[in-house]
Amino acid sequence: MADTQLAQHGFHHIALRVADFDASVKFYTEGIGLTQVLSWGEGQGRAVMLDAGNGNYVELFAGGTTEAKPEGTLLHFALRCDDVDAAMQRALAAGAGTHMAPTALTINGLPAPKNVYIAFCIGPDGELIEFFHCKDM
Repeated sequence: MADTQLAQHGFHHIALRVADFDASVKFYTEGIGLTQVLSWGEGQGRAVMLDAGNGNYVELFAGGTTEAKPEGTLLHFALRCDDVDAAMQRALAAGAGTHMAPTALTINGLPAPKNVYIAFCIGPDGELIEFFHCKDM
């Protein structure tokens, strides 16, 4: 029997439906530093693909709601960065909320522990965004 497992090529994008499309695009471009590479649609059908670097993207769709959103399958998404403190400050200056201040942690995982430096902010639609730094990961 042939191997039917798909080749794994890493994270490509995460998609969010946002309540205020223009404010979210501004937050992710000016506040987080992503670059717009593609946009399409009109009105509540608008969408945009934002480059987070290294072939990773955040895709935003219009048509979201401002109502409270129960936690779904998306717990958070993490963006690799060299300077967690600077990334967090930039997001806060753009209107993000703090969920967890920059913190050094050791993840006691296998095959070996990993020292990481992370922070979490809250984006304009309540999404949790992690800034993640690990030298060998």
